[in-house]
Amino acid sequence: MNARTPSGLLTGALRAVRTYPRRSPLTFGYVVLLLIGHVWVENLLTADRADAFRDQISTNLDNLHDHPVTALFGSALLFDGTLTEILTTGFGGTLITLGLGVCCCLAWTERRFGSRRAAAVFLGGHVLATLLTALVILLALRHGWYPQSVRQASDYGISYGAQSVLALATLALPRWARLPWAAFVVGWPLSGGGEWPGPLPDFTTVGHLLAAALGFALAAAVAVTLARRRRAERQAESPRAQGRSGPVSGAGGGRPRGR
Repeated sequence: MNARTPSGLLTGALRAVRTYPRRSPLTFGYVVLLLIGHVWVENLLTADRADAFRDQISTNLDNLHDHPVTALFGSALLFDGTLTEILTTGFGGTLITLGLGVCCCLAWTERRFGSRRAAAVFLGGHVLATLLTALVILLALRHGWYPQSVRQASDYGISYGAQSVLALATLALPRWARLPWAAFVVGWPLSGGGEWPGPLPDFTTVGHLLAAALGFALAAAVAVTLARRRRAERQAESPRAQGRSGPVSGAGGGRPRGR
């Protein structure tokens, strides 16, 4: 097979961008909403009001106790990163979570499984990872591994949901690329170089790892289900193929003998 020319690659990329809203309407709408929220908080609100809004939607222990629904769903409407400071680690995180996670992997999930299931995967990863992380924080506080100030820590954004679809997107890759991709999904939250306050990393790293685990578990379940379905289809197709072939005539082409 001939390699595609640069002009062909450019044409394909432009076609993908042009058809993106039609092929992935949920993801496209969510990206627009995230960008509007980012501009609103970073550029239109005063610094004090922006900080108050972030505090309100943070999924820390106090907020999960006081207003869990607002914290859980509000935190998914704002990404924690930058679009302009391209030489910072914050921009790298934005590329991974918003770029790869939402724009690419959530879009693939939507095209592969439908909008409702894509939303369920993303929100499920976001909510479940947040709640599981809260349990880990409670355990760590009991043993003195985290400081008490973690109860009011700022923790908002799309990264847990993005981690889930990043892990699920392993199914979209050829077999040889799946292990390196999984290593990337697990490794990037650990690459920040933050100090571990005890036997556990900081709680946001724990949340990212839990979200990735949820996505990998779902990917494994989907892979097993698809394999079973293909095996059942092959088994069902085999008798039909034998039936279509008809009886095999005896040697010499004569009529079959009676009993």
